[in-house]
Amino acid sequence: MRRSSIAIALAISTAFACTSGDGRECRVGADCASGVCTAEGACVRGAAPGDDASNPPPVSDDGGDDASSDAGKDATLPGCTPNHDGTITQAEVPLAPGLRATFRVAQNEDVSTAGTTGPNGKRIWDLSGALPSDANVLVETLPVAGKWYAGTFPNASYATRLAASSDLLGVFETSGTALLLRGVASPDDGIQKTELTNSPAVTALAFPLKDGTTWTSDVNVSGTAAGFAAAYAEKYESKVDATGTMKTPLGTFEVLRVNVLLTRNFTMTTRTFAFVTECYGTIATITSGANEPTVEFTHAAEVRRIAP
Repeated sequence: MRRSSIAIALAISTAFACTSGDGRECRVGADCASGVCTAEGACVRGAAPGDDASNPPPVSDDGGDDASSDAGKDATLPGCTPNHDGTITQAEVPLAPGLRATFRVAQNEDVSTAGTTGPNGKRIWDLSGALPSDANVLVETLPVAGKWYAGTFPNASYATRLAASSDLLGVFETSGTALLLRGVASPDDGIQKTELTNSPAVTALAFPLKDGTTWTSDVNVSGTAAGFAAAYAEKYESKVDATGTMKTPLGTFEVLRVNVLLTRNFTMTTRTFAFVTECYGTIATITSGANEPTVEFTHAAEVRRIAP
């Protein structure tokens, strides 16, 4: 089967990694091989990426804040200082192989895509709280060189899993002005392999991003899906339609919201909101179920937000 929507691709294609210069071993889960960083800045050894979010790692009783207290703070990344100018350039988004980040993922949950309106007229979205189906997922950007599908995507920059429930990989290319989704592949070759190419590539993000930016991708998909020949059409209509503040389990971010409407085979639609910020990239996504009629929907097929 193919990806559920570009929402997942957006979320994990812009994961980040960093090193800290303030004496901490880590600041976020992305800094650790386990994907879990305690509030004291120490990596948790041997933690499983799929550990349930309701069981956070232990923290020492030395008066330090627990991870949940970070939800009300402005999140910054060492070595990158957001300038909050309302425009996000490609240089301000980490896009490369070898990056990782922890996301808290929930499925089939009630959520407000509209958020609330602040006194300055900008939106406020709050995804910092726990959801019943939450689970932590460690996502990584992987090198393409040497993989069995590398020849199909000669200009690819990296690959990454599209969903926690599937091992399929989205294959991405970075250009001077865009992040492109070239296609999808299974991690291994074989009778049941998947190798789908997009012609032309899907523009996942178009740079520079700013309020009002729009772009469209009309795509023909062809190749092999789970061992069977496949061909279909997709259309992605994307727009930066709102600005504001997004609260996540990791921290609070100033974001641009990218509204994506995916239409497959001219009939089935999926809505996605991706929340993009300087230095981190996409720190949250909300994905609708199939054929959601309302732009600002209240029940999501998946909610994904960055976490410690």
